[in-house]
Amino acid sequence: MSSAFGRLSKLLNHFAPSSSSPTVSDLSYPFTECNHHHNFHTLSPTYFLPRAAAIEPEGQAIYHVTANNQILRRTYGDFADRARGFAYYLVKHGYKRVGILAPNTPAFLEALFGIGAAGSVNIAINYRLKPEDISYIFQHSEADAILVDAEFVHLLDGFRKEKPNVHIIIDTDTDATDAQAGDFDRAVIEGLKHDQQMGNEGWDGLKVQAEDEDGTISLAYTSGTTAKPKGVEYTHRGAYLAALANVIESGLNIEANGERAKYLWTLPMFHANGWTFPWSITSVRGIHYCLRKIDYPEIWRLLKTEGITHFNGAPTVNTLLCADKNAEKLSKPVRVTVAASPPTAHLFRTMMGFNLHPVHVYGLTETYGPITKCYFKGSWLEIDDDEKFERMARQGHGFITSQAVRVIKTDLPEGELMDVQKDGKEIGEIVFTGNICARGYYRDPEATRKLWAGGVNHSGDLAVWYPSGEIKILDRAKDIIISGGENISSVALESMLATHPDVLEVAVVAIQDEKWGECPKAFITVKDSKQLSGADVIEWAKHRSTISRYMVPKEVEIVDELPKTSTGKLRKNVLREWAKGGKRDQ
Repeated sequence: MSSAFGRLSKLLNHFAPSSSSPTVSDLSYPFTECNHHHNFHTLSPTYFLPRAAAIEPEGQAIYHVTANNQILRRTYGDFADRARGFAYYLVKHGYKRVGILAPNTPAFLEALFGIGAAGSVNIAINYRLKPEDISYIFQHSEADAILVDAEFVHLLDGFRKEKPNVHIIIDTDTDATDAQAGDFDRAVIEGLKHDQQMGNEGWDGLKVQAEDEDGTISLAYTSGTTAKPKGVEYTHRGAYLAALANVIESGLNIEANGERAKYLWTLPMFHANGWTFPWSITSVRGIHYCLRKIDYPEIWRLLKTEGITHFNGAPTVNTLLCADKNAEKLSKPVRVTVAASPPTAHLFRTMMGFNLHPVHVYGLTETYGPITKCYFKGSWLEIDDDEKFERMARQGHGFITSQAVRVIKTDLPEGELMDVQKDGKEIGEIVFTGNICARGYYRDPEATRKLWAGGVNHSGDLAVWYPSGEIKILDRAKDIIISGGENISSVALESMLATHPDVLEVAVVAIQDEKWGECPKAFITVKDSKQLSGADVIEWAKHRSTISRYMVPKEVEIVDELPKTSTGKLRKNVLREWAKGGKRDQ
């Protein structure tokens, strides 16, 4: 621990509950009136933090290199105190919907638990979005306070003009002392003082155990298939069970000789609440290794010197990690949970060569992140490597806290369900049921109805179902392009490209990309008497449009006519064949 943070920590400890105050280790949480059964308690992942701090307050919880390049090592006692202070700050001021706009920092983790403990809803969003989208999300979610990292304050300029009464809390992400602390540190201290003034109730005075486990703990926004982002409603119960599933499916509870999981935060915490891993890692008293940004040499340094045991990442992250000049086979295996876009068998073979063992999962924002896993079977040790890695690249079976995944026919009326044959050939849509399917979309009943048509959670992804029960994705029915872990709506991108003054029509499909997994390719027709090249469009998209950088098409092809159905609907299946170099006789 740095000496600077040590001084702040001592200040925080001044406001901690006295030794005579009850702690989480001896709490008997009161039941709500309806929860009168002695063998029942409501579920909330917020409980994992005070529990961890009660078991091992001196245990290391967080490792982080700050924005001012200082190393912080915080204990679970520190982590819990700071989260508790932020919770009381929110309670004091009555903030109920709290946005988070930050990279993977300690403040993000502390805020996540503090917001839950205050009985509030967190709205953690992607700082890579355009400012207009960020403003839309915070307005749609009705945020009344926002925690923002100092690096990204400018992204709120437009929002602050439209909503000047929303409270902004800036985190400087430094090792500052109390005299130099930023807004977030001051909020923590103010909250701890408030707790002291109210009688030092500590965690007892907060909503560590949800009053209603089916109440909302988070709104996880996704662009989905439309131009307007949708807020996926996460419940306390769903987040709790998704977090426990990750503990099991990713093998986080490795407790041996005092060793704990050492989890490296390569996955953005804003993605579906970090796939619920902030709660998962805390539940097993693991160490959170926070990263402000993806830095491959730094990742290799941590893998080699800190003994990282787990991390999560999209295929593109693992591809670039394995290609980094610092890559070398590690002395101990590291479990890597791989998701966000379908990986290749070649990638898994490469990863294994560095002792990076893939745990292949699949899911959606609407399923709290991962909901299926490709379970490695002992019989696979007897087959050749090509077949083994191909099977490892399948999306697998449903998680232990969910129900079995299904693949249903797509040519039936909405709401009518019939499974495809388990022959590895018939194509259908992946659907889910069970504990870790999100309730629906905030303030969007029609989208919620479609999501749950027929009583199942629709993925929009097309797959085959094998006799062994495993599924494998073949295509994306909703035309979502997943590039480097970012979801790109082809519909939204088409509407933006169509604003070019010389463009007549535009259609976007995914193409495979060695670096990003997938990238957009646009097929464009040009207005009469206009001259336009693909390079012209890309240049315009990069420098003169409102298109976010990660959405800019890798390729743009000018064509005479786009293939359509008799009703004028674009034939995306034909365009995908064109993109692969297929015949153009239509």
